[in-house]
Amino acid sequence: MRQITLALFAAFLATAALAEEAVDIAPLMQDVCAHCHGETGDASSRMYPRLAAQNRDYLEKQLLNFRDGTRVSDIMNGMAAELSDAQIAALAEFYSTQPAEKHRVRSSKRALEAVGFYIYHEGNEYTQIPPCADCHGEFAAGDTNLPRLAGQHRHYVVEQLMAFEDRTRTNDSAIMHSIAKNLTELEINAVALYVSGLVEGGAE
Repeated sequence: MRQITLALFAAFLATAALAEEAVDIAPLMQDVCAHCHGETGDASSRMYPRLAAQNRDYLEKQLLNFRDGTRVSDIMNGMAAELSDAQIAALAEFYSTQPAEKHRVRSSKRALEAVGFYIYHEGNEYTQIPPCADCHGEFAAGDTNLPRLAGQHRHYVVEQLMAFEDRTRTNDSAIMHSIAKNLTELEINAVALYVSGLVEGGAE
């Protein structure tokens, strides 16, 4: 498996090198990034976000924000502090091209998932919550500036929504603050559960 991953790094570097010079991110990824995010960005621990198939420009922005302190993280601010612009661009490009893995939702959580489906696609007119799909897309793939939510760790999505709610995360769209503050704890967990079970083309 390790040999396959190293070969993947080598192939990526050969094809994605900038015209001026190749940026060798393989040692950085093996020695630093992989410890938390996995070798191809499909983090197994719920503590860390899955980066595989995440949108490139969004990833690049987050790394830049971690580096300059606009987005606060006890771990990532230090990790990103010494990254160059070229390294950040190369990391974002690599992870964005990795396939997202499928992750199952436990059958015991199907009722909660159904609530998440409704909020994600219909919103909640009684508390002025618009459908998440309006911005993040029908299958939570996001776009250039918005994150892919499909297949993301449920607990990580919950943490980020709560961070938007209490304004400890302020580096992204201000609209998320107004939306998150109107979400109940049940709705937050339901939406997070729903998107965690999405794959390309819809729910698994």
